[in-house]
Amino acid sequence: MPVLRRIAVSCALLAALCAHAGELVILVPTATEMPMARFEGFKLVDGVHRDLGLALAGAIGRQPRFIAIPRKRIVETLQSGKADVLCNSIPEWLTGQLSWTQPFLPMTEVVITNRAAARPRALSDIRGQPIGTILGYTYPELEGPLGKGFVREDSTSTEANMRKLAAGRLRHMVTLKSFVDYRLKVGDPALVLHPPLAVRSYMGQCAVSPKGRVTVRELDRAVAKLVRDGTVAAIFARYQ
Repeated sequence: MPVLRRIAVSCALLAALCAHAGELVILVPTATEMPMARFEGFKLVDGVHRDLGLALAGAIGRQPRFIAIPRKRIVETLQSGKADVLCNSIPEWLTGQLSWTQPFLPMTEVVITNRAAARPRALSDIRGQPIGTILGYTYPELEGPLGKGFVREDSTSTEANMRKLAAGRLRHMVTLKSFVDYRLKVGDPALVLHPPLAVRSYMGQCAVSPKGRVTVRELDRAVAKLVRDGTVAAIFARYQ
């Protein structure tokens, strides 16, 4: 019986390890908002992060597991191998020894302005005026052109800045165009804005753990397939 019990335990352990090895563990920052992510408690239930994670995991034959985590813990979690990947990011946002997939996620940063204020036609038009920003984030695309004329008005979230903008307590804020598009899509009645002022467009990537269960090569093959068959475009179109 002891031998049979040991065999049963070994088989159960092997099955658990195989299940674990078959996962793709995906990080999602807890401060992320729709259209990128919506949480119920700490469970990811909607948004681009979820759709993309499901698609990537399916393309490499793994089961996705999402972990909601504060932004300041992302690098340590990836470097230690406790998670495999974080998407919708770029290397300048994260320090540490991480690998990166090819760029493939369309992202445009914009400044949006309450229509009660004068419409800015260039960044120089908002020099010296408070701009809604997120605490702990850097904005090199504004810091460079505006220099000391970049006046931050920090909040804890994009949603908080949007409420200030709608209430007239803030004239300008910087955000992703996808966030603005989504708010307009769902019919936010408080938004009365000038057309967004584009600041920078680029392609986001996925950061890959050096100790994870998946390689950059595997993910790049999956990315190429998802771009080629229109999956990535369809994910973003869902929220526009």
